[in-house]
Amino acid sequence: MKALILSDQTASKIQIVEVAKPTLTSNQVLLRIKAASLNRRDQWMREDKYPGIKYGVIMGSDACGVIEEVGNESLKNWIGKEVIINPNINWGDDLRVQAKQYSILGMPSNGTLTEYIAVSPDRLHEKPQHLTVEQASALPLGGLTAYRAVFTQGKVKKGDKVLISGVGGGVNQFAFQFALAAGAEVYATSGDDLKLQKSVKYGAKAVFNYKNPDWMKEAQQKAGGFDVVIDSAGGDQINTFVKLMRPAGRIVFFGATNGVPKTLDLHRMFWNQITLQGSTMGNDQEFAEMVQFVSKHKIVPIIDSLAPLEMAESAFNKMRDGRQFGKLVLVI
Repeated sequence: MKALILSDQTASKIQIVEVAKPTLTSNQVLLRIKAASLNRRDQWMREDKYPGIKYGVIMGSDACGVIEEVGNESLKNWIGKEVIINPNINWGDDLRVQAKQYSILGMPSNGTLTEYIAVSPDRLHEKPQHLTVEQASALPLGGLTAYRAVFTQGKVKKGDKVLISGVGGGVNQFAFQFALAAGAEVYATSGDDLKLQKSVKYGAKAVFNYKNPDWMKEAQQKAGGFDVVIDSAGGDQINTFVKLMRPAGRIVFFGATNGVPKTLDLHRMFWNQITLQGSTMGNDQEFAEMVQFVSKHKIVPIIDSLAPLEMAESAFNKMRDGRQFGKLVLVI
């Protein structure tokens, strides 16, 4: 079967190769993958910016497909079901934080950018009925990360004013959609005016181009302050968010692509009771809740584009350059 691996033999650092079809153990099922989506972590692996990198590993954390075989007779009810994979591996017993042995499907274990994968049924959830296979494949990692950031850490509720920073990426798109579905008043930032226009189309109350030096002033005028900010970049803009928060506001960040801030406005933070909260992907309970939330509110992941697995390099490069709006999906 064909699979896309992380490779040190090509300039692109990825390579499509032929590998053996997985052999099932008695407690596994065989998933025929129909579509899989890319995540930022996949690109970080290409750039040697991800911990524990192993060349030759099949990449990818997200997928949707159909169960074709099972390891024992007691699992036969899974055959023919369309499912998505929960990419968590060994979160642990503490719902608040992942265990030391925690990892994510697709590194260091073989992932989803392939034709078949052997997986334990406890990692599977039936595809939400209102979604296509391609749409559902975009959901797992990004949806779970956004769900934890918005609800577990951000505690977003109806009527809150929520700012999604850098709205073009996959996780931030889900955060945007989830906050809207919860009844929040949602705002967005981006350095790309086209992405901002699309955000308004999808329901943003107002949008701000962070390349505009007066964007903070504009945000204060239009929103009057935010209850929650969801951010993936970090850096010095954290202090901008602090200034924009309502009292007892919560800044939730799940990445730091801009590094650490040179300073932190602690005086304003303690006086206004501001919380700066880190977040990661999420636990198994949150994954189940996320799937239920998506089904209840009929949320449809925003797909930037579909491409065959053979076109993976151009999809990766689009993500590298930040040109996508929503998820990049590969059809297997």
